[in-house]
Amino acid sequence: MKTPQQLIRFVASTNTKALDTALLLFRIATALMAVHGWSKFANFYEGIDDWPDPLHVGVVTSKALTVFAELFCALLVAVGLFTRAALIPLIFCMIVIVFIIHAGDPFEDIEHGLLYLLAYIALFLTGPGKYSIDALMQRKA
Repeated sequence: MKTPQQLIRFVASTNTKALDTALLLFRIATALMAVHGWSKFANFYEGIDDWPDPLHVGVVTSKALTVFAELFCALLVAVGLFTRAALIPLIFCMIVIVFIIHAGDPFEDIEHGLLYLLAYIALFLTGPGKYSIDALMQRKA
């Protein structure tokens, strides 16, 4: 059992193990986006005629870019491989979803996209942490 002083020191500390563990959990939580990406990938041509094309690159290309970000990039983030590079398409995708596709919609319709966007930006700024393939590759270099 910890004394009150030990508890205060723990709460006030910048424990790097705790931070790296939190970043791992944060990466895994944000990688749940892969579930959305998988459903789009598995049913790629279903409803393709109704798919938005905000960048005017064609609906198939638009959906393929979304699947790339939401499935493949989210999985890279989960394992911490090429994390910052993988976050760029995810951030861009969330910007398009929140500020273009759902522009003018009620907050309830943009809330999830906005939360993912902020989480991806935070991960981009912090990096993947020690418990990632990126960190493992840096140690070997």
